[in-house]
Amino acid sequence: MDFMRRIVVDPKVMAGKPIIRGTRVPVDAILQRIAEGMTFEEVLQDYPNITREDIKAALEYSANVVRGEDIIPEVKGKYAVSG
Repeated sequence: MDFMRRIVVDPKVMAGKPIIRGTRVPVDAILQRIAEGMTFEEVLQDYPNITREDIKAALEYSANVVRGEDIIPEVKGKYAVSG
C-alpha cells in the first residue's frame, strides 16, 4: 500500500482532511479535478509541488476508503418493510 507513505491525516493540518504528505494539498481537491476531466499533467500544473505518484496515491487511497464502506441498499417495492 504505497499510498500510505504519501497520504497523511493530521488534525492540525487542513482540519484533518487527508492530504499529500509534505503539502497542504487535500486528496479531495485532486479527486475533484480528475472527476472534472483534468489530466494528470493539468493537475500537476495546478499543484506543482506534487508528483504523478502523489496523484496515483490519492486515487488508491480513495479506492481503499470506498472498498471498506458497507453499502446497505434501500429496498423499495412490494415486499419492502416500512418502519
